[in-house]
Amino acid sequence: MKVCVTEKPSVARDIARLLGANDRHDGYFEGNGYQVTWTFGHLCELKEPNDYTDQWKRWSLGQLPMIPQRFGIKLKDDKGIEQQFKVIEHLIAGAEEVINCGDAGQEGELIQRWVYQKAGCDKPVKRLWISSLTDESIRKGFRELKGAQEFDNLYYAGLSRAIGDWILGMNATRLYTLKYSQSRNVLSVGRVQTPTLAMIVARQREIDNFVPENFWELKTKYRGVTFNSTRGRFKTEGEASEIVQQIKQLPLEVTSVETKKGKEAPPRLFDLTSLQVECNKKFGMSADDALKTIQSLYEKKATTYPRVDTTYLSDDIYPQVPDIMRAMAPYANLTAPVLALAKLPKSKKVFDNSKVTDHHAIIPTNVNPATVNMTPEEKRVYHLVAVRFIAAFYPDCEFNTTTVMAQVGEYGFKATGKEILKPGWRDLYNKPSDRAGEEIDSKEKADDEDNGVMPHFEKGESGPHEPAVLKRTTQPPKPYTEGTLLRAMETAGKTVDDEELRDAMKENGIGRPSTRAAIIETLFKRRYIRKERKSLAPTLAGIQLIDTIHEPLLKSASLTGLWEKKLREIERGEYSAAQFIDELKKMITEIVLNVLRDNNSGSIAVEQSKPAKPKAPAAAGGGEKPKKQRSPRVKKYEDITCPVCGKGHLMKGNNAFGCSEFRNGCHTVLPFDQYPADLTPAKLSSMVKKNFKKNKKTE
Repeated sequence: MKVCVTEKPSVARDIARLLGANDRHDGYFEGNGYQVTWTFGHLCELKEPNDYTDQWKRWSLGQLPMIPQRFGIKLKDDKGIEQQFKVIEHLIAGAEEVINCGDAGQEGELIQRWVYQKAGCDKPVKRLWISSLTDESIRKGFRELKGAQEFDNLYYAGLSRAIGDWILGMNATRLYTLKYSQSRNVLSVGRVQTPTLAMIVARQREIDNFVPENFWELKTKYRGVTFNSTRGRFKTEGEASEIVQQIKQLPLEVTSVETKKGKEAPPRLFDLTSLQVECNKKFGMSADDALKTIQSLYEKKATTYPRVDTTYLSDDIYPQVPDIMRAMAPYANLTAPVLALAKLPKSKKVFDNSKVTDHHAIIPTNVNPATVNMTPEEKRVYHLVAVRFIAAFYPDCEFNTTTVMAQVGEYGFKATGKEILKPGWRDLYNKPSDRAGEEIDSKEKADDEDNGVMPHFEKGESGPHEPAVLKRTTQPPKPYTEGTLLRAMETAGKTVDDEELRDAMKENGIGRPSTRAAIIETLFKRRYIRKERKSLAPTLAGIQLIDTIHEPLLKSASLTGLWEKKLREIERGEYSAAQFIDELKKMITEIVLNVLRDNNSGSIAVEQSKPAKPKAPAAAGGGEKPKKQRSPRVKKYEDITCPVCGKGHLMKGNNAFGCSEFRNGCHTVLPFDQYPADLTPAKLSSMVKKNFKKNKKTE
């Protein structure tokens, strides 16, 4: 009997149906020589510290760093999981061969390998490796099963990632919590989440410290076209105005007219990150919601495997394209021009085997979307993927760019205009609702002085013009949104607009496409960041945590990106997993020693929800006056309401007490030289009441 182990019951049902395993049992299907069972995602996990020794049960600085001699795995503590594992264990014990049908990726490989290890599997294992869950893809995958050993490096990379996260996360979290946390609230520190938080804090600092500066631009209008001074910005209005006085009576003379033809290729196909960015930009979807939506479309067989970091297709997809387009019935009017071609275009910007490893870019499958039961969110995301896929086979957009140079007296001016000759793929995005998104918008906005289509100019012509001075102000950097943060994680904090350069930098990005959404969610749950409309902002606790961490390897995006690069090299067999783990062990040992040498302690307070104020009892009309209620005892700084805004509560910082509403405009600061850091919450409350009462009397 051959035993197939999938990652979800829904996938097991599809595979069982195709294999003829139609008899349903408790936890598996059987028939035609196959037994098909499933996990529920992760059945196993790395052991907790207290599973290794009783000494690690209690959080103690003296027990750090915690580094097990040998890392072990255990079943998750869940009755349903335990029951399903027993089914898998029993089936594997009686199998002649095991077929790993888990998700075709690093995490999917790790999930399956741990289950086989825990079940004591000593049977030959084959691997089903597919990029979509359509019937055709599954049948082809079973005809071309691979040896499990081909994916050993993928497993080693996943295992190294899990162990590395354990070493850093378990030790650093206990270390910083015990050393710096007020009231022993847990300070979560992680290999990827902490440098991500550091990027958000750094951006907020840039915004807070930004000093706007005024500047002036000199422009003139000639024949309805705006010309800009070639001298650029002016630091003073007077300097620009003086030139206006000199040139306003002089004619403008055209000195050169240059027209260049250009082409714009269709936007790249989607990888997971670019799809999440687009969903956030167009629909305001969180990275996590976008991932769940595209994962659901994959499981419904509408789109291909989503957890990918390439925007290319492999050559073997090329002959399948016509069938995929023919299946996209609702898009027949858009696919018709492509299907009518004698030969389908094959661009190196779309098909490149060297840019595809495990999986290709996200595209539709050969399943008619009209037959798939989609939610409104799934329909929107499918539409993005579908139109992007069709656009890849449309002609380039062709345009003319005209540059006109002019002279007024001794001062030079320049005007540019762009005329689209053949829209090509842009025809697909002619509706405002169908804009291709960030990649396209950025190209259109590349030059805010573009005049569009300009009238015909002749060299040597001249005439009157209307000069003017325009005042402008420098703008601070924009706060991160989830979309722009995903891009920053992908490029280790560097701002990269060029697609080719972005591809090259993915190797050093932090996190993986499949884990970045979860990292952002973790920062929300830990109350290190919060959302202000679409923007992300750090909380006081998040800022203080980053200020307290002095170890570059814990908060540097670029250094963390180097660790990520090593994990990718392990996956390719170019780096030793054992060496990677040894380096992390040495690193955490150094971090523990450095933190223990720090004389500061107890300075970070994680925001808690504000306690509800007790209601005063209502006095009966004309009756006896009720007794005055005794104020509740102040046990925490968070119990003290801000004496200025009355909305927030006090929090302890590095140098002063502040208000939890500081991000919303409350600037209350109680410096430690006036309100000592070692004051108990009750004493601080008393001082605040006394001092601010005096202030009110003197106002």
